[in-house]
Amino acid sequence: MESTPSKAPAPASITPAPLRWWRKWWRGLSPTRQDRFAALAPLAAVLMFLAAIVAAFWYLRAEEAEREQEALRRDVEYAQQRVRLRLLERQEQLMRIARDLSNQDMGRADFVSRSEALISQYPELQAITWIDERRRIRASQAAPTLASSELRIAGEVLKPGETADTFGLARDLQQPVYAQPALAVGDATPLLQLQVPLNNQGKFAGVVLGEYSIDSLLRYGTPTEVLARYAVTLLDSKNEVLAGTPLAPRNKATELLPWRARANEYEVPVSPVGNGLIIRAQAYRTSLGVVGSGLFWLVGTLSAMTAWMLIATWRHTRRRMRTQEALVAETNFRRAMENSILTGMRALDMTGRISYVNAAFCQMTGWSAEELIGLKAPFPYWPDTDHDALQAKLRDELHGNTVAGGFQVRVKRKSGTLFDARLYVSPLIDGHGKQTGWMTSMTDITEPNRIREQLSASHERFTIVLESLDASVSVAPLGSEELLFANKLYRQWFGSQTGGHLQLVAQAGVVPVAGKDPSGMDDEDGLMGLPTDSLTSARSENAEIYLPDLGKWLEVRSRYLNWVDGRLAQMVIATDITPRRLAEEQAKRQAERAQSVSRLITMGEMASSVAHELNQPLTAINNYCSGMVSRIQSGQLTEEALLTALQKTAHQAQRAGQIIQRIRSFVKKSEPNRTLSDVHSMVDEAVELADIELRRHNVRLTHYVAARMPPVMADTILIEQVLVNLMKNGAEAIENAGRPAPNRSVELRVGPKQIDDRQVVEFSVQDTGKGLAPEVLERLFEAFFSTKQEGMGMGLNLCRSIVESHQGRMHAENLYNGSEVTGCRFSFWLPLAKPADGTTNSVANVQNPRTIA
Repeated sequence: MESTPSKAPAPASITPAPLRWWRKWWRGLSPTRQDRFAALAPLAAVLMFLAAIVAAFWYLRAEEAEREQEALRRDVEYAQQRVRLRLLERQEQLMRIARDLSNQDMGRADFVSRSEALISQYPELQAITWIDERRRIRASQAAPTLASSELRIAGEVLKPGETADTFGLARDLQQPVYAQPALAVGDATPLLQLQVPLNNQGKFAGVVLGEYSIDSLLRYGTPTEVLARYAVTLLDSKNEVLAGTPLAPRNKATELLPWRARANEYEVPVSPVGNGLIIRAQAYRTSLGVVGSGLFWLVGTLSAMTAWMLIATWRHTRRRMRTQEALVAETNFRRAMENSILTGMRALDMTGRISYVNAAFCQMTGWSAEELIGLKAPFPYWPDTDHDALQAKLRDELHGNTVAGGFQVRVKRKSGTLFDARLYVSPLIDGHGKQTGWMTSMTDITEPNRIREQLSASHERFTIVLESLDASVSVAPLGSEELLFANKLYRQWFGSQTGGHLQLVAQAGVVPVAGKDPSGMDDEDGLMGLPTDSLTSARSENAEIYLPDLGKWLEVRSRYLNWVDGRLAQMVIATDITPRRLAEEQAKRQAERAQSVSRLITMGEMASSVAHELNQPLTAINNYCSGMVSRIQSGQLTEEALLTALQKTAHQAQRAGQIIQRIRSFVKKSEPNRTLSDVHSMVDEAVELADIELRRHNVRLTHYVAARMPPVMADTILIEQVLVNLMKNGAEAIENAGRPAPNRSVELRVGPKQIDDRQVVEFSVQDTGKGLAPEVLERLFEAFFSTKQEGMGMGLNLCRSIVESHQGRMHAENLYNGSEVTGCRFSFWLPLAKPADGTTNSVANVQNPRTIA
């Protein structure tokens, strides 16, 4: 019996998981969304195809650019190696010359002949120079093409600059050193310098300087095939072109475009020079690339046209779907309005039965729409104690007796709590103009009522605070005599009228301006003088006034503000400051008594200063008189000499009187009597006065004044007094130091100087004494401090005060020879006279230092 084969079960369909997810997501969409995605699918496919084509061509373009960049890099590195080998060969030849010079196997003639042979054989070598250890050129050989300004002459010394700096570096390193090439100036060409040091038995003996032409190095060192394919240039460390011609820069606007081809260039430093010499190659632009082919633009155009056609079809489908969706959206919008409004809405039919409530009404009362619709009065949200009143209100409502502004009631929630509400009733009219019932809107006013009560309490507290202030507060509108507000203290002082407010404003200097005149021009500003910024940021104005009627001093502060009704008003706050003003007057009287005591102390200091400064002219008068007496007794005094001595004595007496007048005005802190003064005249007067004192101490005086010195604005007597005092102190310091005769000298120098961008004249007095101890330098210019037993300590203090009153500065310092103090130097400077101070030019002749024995 032949058995029939059983039917094999069909294999279960295996669906990939992403496809199953896609089907499930698609079936979950609404038909409208399915139609929308179906319309967008062809457009998305075309856009993806277009993006794939663009990406493919972009990739091919990038591959081509990468191959060109790699070829450029290999060629540039090959050219760099050729230039490097050429430099190393020339360096080796210069090192042989240096070695022969160091071993003294070569003379000057041999050096010149070998240099000439190298220069004629290698065109990039422009000059070879032999420089000794003192930077003096021993011999030099240059190519005929070298500019005359770059030739080096035997016997000259290297000038400070780049070559001299490289010379010092080669001397320190004892190795060949390349100098960074510089840009050409004028007809000169940029040169690369190599300095090879000479070593004679371990000692530095100079250098051999080789100078290369950068242009020739590029022309003969770079392979011709590289020069044919690329624009090759040599640059310095600042990317300045030394040799070669670079490609013209591209338009900067087109370089910002993303599809614009980038410049194909590569650069590498040339060793052994380093970063100071860089070789750069730029590829010539020979083709438009892959993107320039017609195939790319043809495919792109066809894809754009297809996408445009599909977009037009998609837009037509959208317009048809929008019409369909507008109907659904309108219904949903009206329903959403009813459910999202915060005002509770309730509709009653003509019999008083609830026919509609919105979500807000249900949320306010706590009952649902199903629980309320169909109910008649009494309603569950009526409080139990208000049934009668609410029933009466409902009857009035059904009969059309409604209040336009609504009425306030209490409403009970489902939870049993109460809240305040305001009800507004209006007729409910259908589409045919027939009344079908009454519409009631309900608003929760619990929170506004609470805020109103809080504002009332806050206003009461604010009024209590203002009434209890120790200051008068008043507010009045501008241009009106109405008093808007006045606290208790204002009413006590001025009553309830606006007169006190206006009196405070007028006496304090803040006069209000009336409003704009309606009959005036449109462009007139009736509030001119008021602040133009916001009133909240206006600063208050303070003034202190005295009111005779009250017998009080008041501090008045005012500011503008917007009153509650919108009018511009002015608030004035007046504080009683009578006790403070009485205290200030008492303090003022105390200060005047203190100033009187201070003037008595100043008179004592002035007396000591006058005694100190008058000692010098009186000493000069005594010396002149003693000299005349001794010469008359010996019979050697002529009439001409007697007249000269009497004139000098009279001059010193007059000078003593001027010193008294100047010091008295100076102690009173008045300005010095400055005039346009000649520096040479002041120095001559001071030297003549100090000459007697220096001769007495056997001290030489040398002085030097720079030629053509401009005038200064100074009090001549005071500045001469400072110079005399400094020279006299120098002579006394030399006397106390016991210096021998050759070392007994005081030097006075005057010359121009620049300090802090100011042109000044500096006076310096230098002696050869023992200098000043550190503790003396710290207190040198203090009043009543002196290192002399008979000194009063006022000389240097007064000198510094005189200099500073002329807007100058004084300084003292010790002079050293190694660690030994060899003297002291006092210096001060005065500013030059400004152009507006006068037009007189100082008469200054060239003076040689003269010695006064």
